Amino acid sequence: MIRRVVARLVMTVVVFCLCAELMALMVYYVETGGLFYIHDKVYQDVLSAPENGRLVREALHPYFGPTHTPGTAFDAPESMWVNGSSPSHAETNNFGFVSSYSYPFVKARSNEFVMGIFGGSVGLWFCQVGVDRLLEGLTQHPFFRNTEIIPLCFSHEGYKQPQEALVLAYFLSIGQQFDLIVNIDGFNDVALADLNNERGLDISMPSVQHLDPLINLVNQSTLTPDKLESLATTVRYRQQLTDLVSRIRANRLASVNLVLDQVYKRRLAAYVRERGRFNNLPSASSDSSLIQVTPTVKAREGVTLFTDIAEQWASSALLMRDLSAARGVAYFHFLQPNQYYTTRRFSEAEAAVALREDTPYKRSVELGYPALVATAQSRLSNAGVQYFDATHVFDREPAPVYMDDCCHYTLVGNRVLADFIAASILGAPGPWRDRVN
Repeated sequence: MIRRVVARLVMTVVVFCLCAELMALMVYYVETGGLFYIHDKVYQDVLSAPENGRLVREALHPYFGPTHTPGTAFDAPESMWVNGSSPSHAETNNFGFVSSYSYPFVKARSNEFVMGIFGGSVGLWFCQVGVDRLLEGLTQHPFFRNTEIIPLCFSHEGYKQPQEALVLAYFLSIGQQFDLIVNIDGFNDVALADLNNERGLDISMPSVQHLDPLINLVNQSTLTPDKLESLATTVRYRQQLTDLVSRIRANRLASVNLVLDQVYKRRLAAYVRERGRFNNLPSASSDSSLIQVTPTVKAREGVTLFTDIAEQWASSALLMRDLSAARGVAYFHFLQPNQYYTTRRFSEAEAAVALREDTPYKRSVELGYPALVATAQSRLSNAGVQYFDATHVFDREPAPVYMDDCCHYTLVGNRVLADFIAASILGAPGPWRDRVN
């Protein structure tokens, strides 16, 4: 009798597990269009929580604003791996930029060709997972075949103009040599300058989203209890999301994946809400603050705001071109693609990752990118800047190219952008044009 009951119980559990697995397979197929066992779902990559008891990974640089502390690890998430292998692990150098070289880099051989890559977090990711593809494209040309291209990353999360121009001017002043400069920007300029204006900071100041938390930590009088609690909650959510993604990728059962995926979605929604709450919480005023950030220098709203942002962006780009040209350095400027300014058709799976109606970035891009495009034509192209509009390079790519709802690209997206940059450089005037294929 007991054996029969146990046998029925075991059979019930087995049937339940099989039904649960089949149901989960159906749900997965409806959501992604793939079979769970051979298909990898794309998850939004969220940086893991800082280690060593730190609340943040960043520090304040007296010239650049927010920066990383030297020796901070920068590991590409698994979704960025090439053929199942992780790219080389990098960490921040003596100036806080992610690079295997200390700055200023000094050429050791006559055939070394130094390429500086400037921009925000898109430029930073490109330095790690897109630059190899760019080098492959350039070295197909006879001019570069016997040349060792040294890519140096001067990109950082949140950087926008005039930070990029200031970074270039600083490193030129301390003797950094360049042969080629690639600047990939645009999104931060409209999205983060708009946020600055909304929060009462001048559009020329570093991003309030990146600067304000550091000011709070330096000036404890400006860090309210609500902001401290929210910051700690955000860090905790980030670590939970990182752990969940690791468990999801290690799991081999569709039924378990269904549960973990639902937990991930709820936790991600909570993380996004908390991040937005933190950004909207006001800091306490402090007249004796050690760090003074310039408030808005004039009232800006609507079209005027984005026209001024675009003018500042273009003026800074012209300054970078002029600084480069005075030293015989080729300068190339690329307006980065963004999902909120495109004619691309998104699959349902990619749209779920890349598009959000309630993100503040959507409005900024929709209003700001047309201003950038128009100003680039009137000020950059007419002034002879090697400027290229890359906003449509993803339009015909069928694979997912966006890895989050902000602005960052998948491995495929970085490769597509790299191919466009390589073709643009080789097709433009330069010493490589004197060589025949």
